[in-house]
Amino acid sequence: MSSARDFGARRRTRRLLVGTVVVLALAGMNGPWLYRFGSEKYHTYKINRSEYKAENGHWDLVDVPEQFRQNTIHGALLQTGKVLLVAGSGNNLDNFDAKNFRSVVWDPVKNTFHEVKTPADLFCTGHIHLANGNLLFAGGTKRYEKLKGDVTKAGGLMVVHNENPDKPITLSTGTHFTGKENHKTFVSKDPVTVKPAKKVFDKKTGKFLRTEASLGRVYVEAQKSGAKYETGAQENYRVEGLTGADTHNVYGIANKLGLDKKDFQGIRQAYEFNPYTEKFTKVAPMNEARWYPTLTRLADGRVLALSGLDDIGQVVPGKSEIYDPKTKTWRYSGKIRQFPTYPAVFQLPDGTFFYSGSNAGYGPSDVGRRPGIWQFDTNKFTKLPGLDDANLMETSGTVMLPPAQDEKFMVVGGGGIGESTKSSKKTRVIDLKANSPHFTDGPALEEGTRYPELSILPDDTVLITGGSREYRGPSSENIHQARIYDAKTGGMRRVADPEVGRNYHSGSILLPDGRVITFGGDSLFADKAKTKPGVFEQRLEIYTPPYLYRDSRPTLTGGPKTVNLGQTATFTTKYASVIKTARLIHPSSTTHVTDVEQRSIALDFKRTKNGKGIQVTVPKNRDLVPAGWYMLFVTDDQGTPSKALWVRVP
Repeated sequence: MSSARDFGARRRTRRLLVGTVVVLALAGMNGPWLYRFGSEKYHTYKINRSEYKAENGHWDLVDVPEQFRQNTIHGALLQTGKVLLVAGSGNNLDNFDAKNFRSVVWDPVKNTFHEVKTPADLFCTGHIHLANGNLLFAGGTKRYEKLKGDVTKAGGLMVVHNENPDKPITLSTGTHFTGKENHKTFVSKDPVTVKPAKKVFDKKTGKFLRTEASLGRVYVEAQKSGAKYETGAQENYRVEGLTGADTHNVYGIANKLGLDKKDFQGIRQAYEFNPYTEKFTKVAPMNEARWYPTLTRLADGRVLALSGLDDIGQVVPGKSEIYDPKTKTWRYSGKIRQFPTYPAVFQLPDGTFFYSGSNAGYGPSDVGRRPGIWQFDTNKFTKLPGLDDANLMETSGTVMLPPAQDEKFMVVGGGGIGESTKSSKKTRVIDLKANSPHFTDGPALEEGTRYPELSILPDDTVLITGGSREYRGPSSENIHQARIYDAKTGGMRRVADPEVGRNYHSGSILLPDGRVITFGGDSLFADKAKTKPGVFEQRLEIYTPPYLYRDSRPTLTGGPKTVNLGQTATFTTKYASVIKTARLIHPSSTTHVTDVEQRSIALDFKRTKNGKGIQVTVPKNRDLVPAGWYMLFVTDDQGTPSKALWVRVP
C-alpha cells in the first residue's frame, strides 16, 4: 500500500508532465516568437559586453525632447562644438504651405536643444563653412514638385522678350499672357524683370545694325483646370495690361504648356549662419535660383555654387557663380560646366577640382555624369577611367580618404539613374597622384547600397553606415550595418549595427569627442508591399567607435587658437611620448550623401625637449588647407584619439 508521500510525488510528477506538454505545445505554436525573444535578449546582452564594444563600438539613441524633433535634411558641425540641424519644410508640403521652416542647434556635450528662426525654406539648400566660421546657405525650395496626375492646371516656362533698348521691363506676379493664335491665357506665378534690349553696332564703322531682345523667364499656369487648356506647340503671347510701345516691344514665347510632371523649383536667396549668435543673416541673392546645389571652396576663401534646379524646375545649364564673403555678393564665374544636382566636387591640393561622379540625380542621363579633373581656370575637364559601373553613381557617397595629402578618394555604393531598382555594392578607390589615375574596386559591401553615410575618423579610418537597397526604398529595405574602412591597409570590417535605418535625406557627422552622430532617413514607403506611406526618421543616434573603449586616451590641454599656414605651434600634453599622429580634420557640412568639406590633413610634429608637449606644423598649401576652423586630434600608439582642440587657420 502506497504512502501519502508516494501519492503526492506521483501527483507532482503528473502535474510536471502536463505542464511540460503545455509548454511544448505553446512553444510549437509560438516558436518563432520565443526564438526572436531569445535572440533579441542575447543580442542586447552581446552588444553591451565590454569585449564586444572594444572590438566593434556601440550605438546609442539620443534623447531628443518631442518639441525639438524634426525632419532633418542638413547637418553641420560648428566651431562651438554644437551641431546645426536644418529641416526647412522637411519634405512636407503641409509645412511648406504653412511656412513652417525649422532648424535646431544641438549641444552634444550637454545634450540640450533649442530652435533657431529659419528665414526661408532651406529644404534642399546648399551649404558650406566660410573661413570666418560662418556657414553659407544658398538656395532652397520655391515650389514642391507635382507628379503627373496631380497637376490640374497646364503650365511651364514663359520666355519674356524685351525689345526696348532704352528701359527694363518688370512684370508683377499675376501678369496675364494670352496666345495670339490659341487665345489661351496663362498667369505668371512670380515677378520677372527683363533688362533693356542690346544695341548691336558694326565694329568697323560704328553703324547701328540691329537690336537684340533681352530675355527673362517666368513660370506660368493656365487660369483654369483641365486638359483643354494645354498647348502643344510654340506660341507667341501678348502681355496684358501694357500700353504704348510696350505692347509691341514686350511679349512672351512658350513651347508646350501642359499637365506633365512639374519638378521642384529653387530660390536665389542666400544666408550666413553665425555659430555664436546662432542666427541667419540675409546676404545678396544668387544670380540663378538653385535647388540641390553643391557649394565648394576656392583657394582664396570664396565659394563656388554648382548645379541645382532653377526657378522653373530645370537644371541650371552649367552656369556656376562665386560668392565673395568680403562683399557678400555673387557673380558669374564665366565657366560653363554642367553637372547633375548635388555633384560631389572636391577642392584638390593643386587648385583643381575632382568630380567623383557621385550626385543626387536630377539632370540629363548623358551630361556631366562621368568623373574627372576640372581645371577651373581654363575650364578644361579630363575624364578619369576605370569605372565599370559608371551608370550607378547616383546616390553614391564619396569621401577624401585620410590623410588628404595622399589625394585618394573612395566612392561607395550608389544606384541607377532616377527611380531605377539597380544598386551597387561596390567601393571604388582612385589615387590621383598615380601616373595614370584610374578607379579600381575596393572591398565590396554585403549588398547594393544607396545613400551610404561616410565619416572620416581621427585614426585614418572611415565609418560607412546606413543606406537602402532601393531608391528611397521602404524602411524594410534599410541596411542596418556599419563598417570601418582602413585607409592605410585598404581593409574593411563589419562593426556594431545601428538600431536606426537611414536612407534618403540622411547624414553623419564626426563630433569633437571622436564619436559620430547620424540623422535623417526618408523612405517613400513604410512596408515592403509599398502600400503605406513612409515616416520620416526623426531619431538621432550616436556611434562610439572601438577606440573609445580602451583604458586611456591622450589629451591636449593647451596651445594657440590660431595657427598660420606653414607655422609651427606648441600644444601641451602629458602623453607626448606615445603620440604617433596629429591630424587637422575639417568639420562636416553634409546633405544628400554629399559632404565635400570633410578632409583629414596630416601634420608633421615632434616632441618638445621637456617632453611635456608636441610641436605641430601646418602645411603651407592653402589649397590643401583651406582657411577656416579645424579640429586638431592626436592619436597614441594604440590608435586612440584625443578629444579635439579647435584651431583656426586664417
